Amino acid sequence: MDNGNSNSNKIYSNAGFTLIELLIVLVIIAILAAIVVPRFMSAPHKAKVTAAIVQIKDFETALKLYKLQNGIYPTTAQGLQALVKKPAVPPLPKHYQKGGYLSRIPNDPWENKYIYVSPSKHGSYAIISYGPTGTPGGTGKNAPIESWKLQ
Repeated sequence: MDNGNSNSNKIYSNAGFTLIELLIVLVIIAILAAIVVPRFMSAPHKAKVTAAIVQIKDFETALKLYKLQNGIYPTTAQGLQALVKKPAVPPLPKHYQKGGYLSRIPNDPWENKYIYVSPSKHGSYAIISYGPTGTPGGTGKNAPIESWKLQ
């Protein structure tokens, strides 16, 4: 008895994927993952380095304004905190900007304090983040980020 639907009794023998097809797809995914994943693995480190560079440049901008208004850079003893709060340690700034030059001094992206030295053997001042190790002398991914080396 034909009910007008001749396709209703057909059995589909080619439904789904074969084991070989699934293995080929898995191999392709594995190859792509091997190429793409390493590129993203270094992204967090690069982002932290970029953040440290941006913070150091922000400090430099504030330091230049501090010097422009006061004729001197903060000393090592006064530190970067001189950009937030008027120093109480001589030499006292004569024209300190009301509210300071920055709202706060953040730690570097690895949660270590920035090192500030003024005067420095590299110029009027030096600002350093020791990077992931938090200690001097690192190389490669552990290299410090130093203000005098930034462009």
